Amino acid sequence: MNDDRIVKLTRKDIENARVRQAPDLDRIVIAVDPSVTSTGDDAGIIVAGRCGDHGYILADLTLQGSAFTWAKAAVTAFDQYKADRIIAEANNGGDVIEAVIRQVDPNVPITLVHTSRGKLTRAEPIAALYEQGRIHHVGSFPALEDEMCLWLPGDPSPNRMDALVWALTELMLGPQPIDWVKVIGE
Repeated sequence: MNDDRIVKLTRKDIENARVRQAPDLDRIVIAVDPSVTSTGDDAGIIVAGRCGDHGYILADLTLQGSAFTWAKAAVTAFDQYKADRIIAEANNGGDVIEAVIRQVDPNVPITLVHTSRGKLTRAEPIAALYEQGRIHHVGSFPALEDEMCLWLPGDPSPNRMDALVWALTELMLGPQPIDWVKVIGE
């Protein structure tokens, strides 16, 4: 059987990643794969956090609606989860994406990310983190998990999965803070 799935995760992989609650987290982000029309694709919105070298998926808030609707949902999640930053894909809208979020909250920290590589290239390092047991789902996210296990190139855009990849790339693959170690004897 030819398996063309982008992220080759199984239900068992995800079930093994499931936990009841997250530990105290070092950092939390809200990742948005925005929709540019209110009747088009869903806007993927994922809440994720990091504790040490482990990542945690906290919520899938994906919805369909206008740009203002998803921006409001992202900022509400930012406040509710006491997040550090909103990460938003800017390929379809650029400065408009940031402007819409700033209409809701002009002071929220935003990082705009741009796709320069294909979905497979972006998702492979995240799949490896799952395989290493370093990513955990706090609860169950059926629609997200369906995308992760079933999505094939040519299917409708995997908005939830795209947002998850952006969140975990920011948390787990980007520059990490240095942990200062006290030298014994000083």
